[in-house]
Amino acid sequence: MRVAIYGAGAMGTVLGAFITKAGYEVDLINRNKDHVRGLQEHGAQIQGTLSMSQDVTALLPEEMTGLYDVILLMTKQRHNQEIVTFLQPYLAQDGVLCTLQNGIPEPLIASIIGDERTIGATMSWGATFIGGGVVELTTEPSRETLTFSIGSYSDKRPQHFDYVVTLLHTMGHVTIEDNFIGARWSKLLINAAYSGLSVVTGATFGELNKNRTTRTIALGAMKECIDVAKASNLMIEPLQGKDVVKLMDYNNPFKKQFSLFLLPIAMRKHKNIKSSMLRDLARGYTTEIDAINGVVCDAGDQVGIETPINDLIVSIVHEIETNKRASSWDNIKDFDMMNMKGA
Repeated sequence: MRVAIYGAGAMGTVLGAFITKAGYEVDLINRNKDHVRGLQEHGAQIQGTLSMSQDVTALLPEEMTGLYDVILLMTKQRHNQEIVTFLQPYLAQDGVLCTLQNGIPEPLIASIIGDERTIGATMSWGATFIGGGVVELTTEPSRETLTFSIGSYSDKRPQHFDYVVTLLHTMGHVTIEDNFIGARWSKLLINAAYSGLSVVTGATFGELNKNRTTRTIALGAMKECIDVAKASNLMIEPLQGKDVVKLMDYNNPFKKQFSLFLLPIAMRKHKNIKSSMLRDLARGYTTEIDAINGVVCDAGDQVGIETPINDLIVSIVHEIETNKRASSWDNIKDFDMMNMKGA
């Protein structure tokens, strides 16, 4: 099988290193020339919770040739129309594209290459891009934390589906989901709660959980996701073996306090993660907030469920994008009207 990771930034570099170490051939493709040069000259250098050095094959998009049986898509999804259209000629006739992006990217991708060639996967771990072939793994490395969920977008399992599972399994545990959209929502729930707030404040997930106000906001964002999913007749799947809905869906003050108590425990192995959207902002790019919290807001509008916390997170992040404000703990004051401190 000929395999590529397109968008081999922080997480793509980590995954590519694991796949290569296991003996599989994979091209790590990134448009960042300095990063590609570093990968070519001294391999993938992983630091943080794991120290690892691995020779890899890396190239720029303009250096791609031939056809690939599997392309793992790990770019930000804001340019999916352009990127998937670019990649389509590089897919073999029976080739598949597996998106490991945030949000719900499968419908657009399938509209370009077809349902039967579209696979979706989520990752429940994090990494930070440093550059020049160096990345930081920010999640504690274990089979319980380095996990993936994968599913087919079509009713029929695509070609090479099992091979994609094998590739992901080189790094961590892989769960095959019959209800993949429900697995998407379980990851979306976490991203909506923490990634957006990480941009709002500039803080890590662990720092957000240490502060009672931001922990309460995160729980409120989760609750909105759960309410929207219920109204949409979507069943949210467990995440890393934990029934997130059962743990975080409160309906009385006591249950809410219990959920608040559980949050830091549930997220402790991911405490060092900072939203990758902060890096996008530092590089002058817009974020994918509309593909994360924005998805919850849009879905809520469709089923008549209000999502004030997610709405405000989206609004603040857009203001940060346009330099009307900066990522700062001061932004939390905007949530005061929701009585977060009194929760």
